[in-house]
Amino acid sequence: MTTLTLYQLAAEQKSAEVTDWSARISWVIGLLVFIAFVYWLMRQGWKWRGSLQSGLAAPSTTPDGFADGEKLLTLTGRYHASTTAGQWLDRVVAHGLGTRSRVELTLTEQGLDVVRPGATDFFVPAADLREARIDKALAGKVLPEGGLLIITWALGDQLIDSGFRSDCSAEHPAWVEAVNHLTSTTEGTAR
Repeated sequence: MTTLTLYQLAAEQKSAEVTDWSARISWVIGLLVFIAFVYWLMRQGWKWRGSLQSGLAAPSTTPDGFADGEKLLTLTGRYHASTTAGQWLDRVVAHGLGTRSRVELTLTEQGLDVVRPGATDFFVPAADLREARIDKALAGKVLPEGGLLIITWALGDQLIDSGFRSDCSAEHPAWVEAVNHLTSTTEGTAR
């Protein structure tokens, strides 16, 4: 190779393009605005669902003297959500019932006390309890077989399914038996 050929090859090669930072920054800002817009739309959908369910009665609060009663069962775990009974995807968001949280459940002869740190607590009187079962899905959350304790209860004239997952899922069958026994006992005394 001659020196002239090396100069020609060197002249033909181009250096790497310099990064256009303004274009990159514009794309990043555009992406962040898009993500914020999608989040805002999801938030509006949540509020819209809450306004549709505004006619739903508010859940009861824990009655005075509840802690004095004999506790049948207690459970700590996770509250997943509440849905319209039989409709595992129809989440109830009114009155904070759609908010996932930690939970402490206490079952007595008076009813079911649901204590949710960071969310609204509620109480289900024994007369409003309908049944309990073990299932695997609620409000779009699917768990392994038998992973959810579903308790069906009446809120006003609406039946609600609330899903709980115990820290120890081996407790679920005892809860199903106790709630179903309590509902059969309550129905027998109501007649």
